[in-house]
Amino acid sequence: MIEPFESALDDIPGAHPYPRTSRYHDAEVAVHRRPDGSEVRYVKRRLIPKNDDSTSPHVVAEGERPDHLGQRYFGDPGQWWRIADANPVLDPRELTDEPGKVIGVPDGLGHV
Repeated sequence: MIEPFESALDDIPGAHPYPRTSRYHDAEVAVHRRPDGSEVRYVKRRLIPKNDDSTSPHVVAEGERPDHLGQRYFGDPGQWWRIADANPVLDPRELTDEPGKVIGVPDGLGHV
């Protein structure tokens, strides 16, 4: 379901369609013009920021998933991407695929 405020953003030229907590919030939005003149907005490739090593260790427990860690450390399961960005993984499932693995959780982002 599209929230009313998200629909309103579509009417504002240059408005960003993603909330501040989204990994795509700072990504550039581009416009593709179709031959019929209609426009399609899309997000350009998001480059992962360089890891500045300000992380705290987390030992992965049996059955944990990236969304569990997002909830635990940021109070929102959708914030798993912050942990993925802080670790050298291509697939977020790699974060929790091995119990006992030590991964980094970003510091200073309000985790508990």
